[in-house]
Amino acid sequence: MLEKIGTNAGKVWTLLDEAGTQNVKDLKKSSKLTDKDLYAALGWLAREGKVTLTEDEKELFVALA
Repeated sequence: MLEKIGTNAGKVWTLLDEAGTQNVKDLKKSSKLTDKDLYAALGWLAREGKVTLTEDEKELFVALA
């Protein structure tokens, strides 16, 4: 399971590196990950200090730190 989360985290990081800040909805669409897999990957990246999460008008945005 940890390997899968790490792989998905790498995928999410690459997408953010290419596209910049994205909201979670767009990131889910571009990554083609399930909610569970996307949030696990975001948690991994957030724990490592690689992403920042901000909320604006009830929408969650993700950016590289």
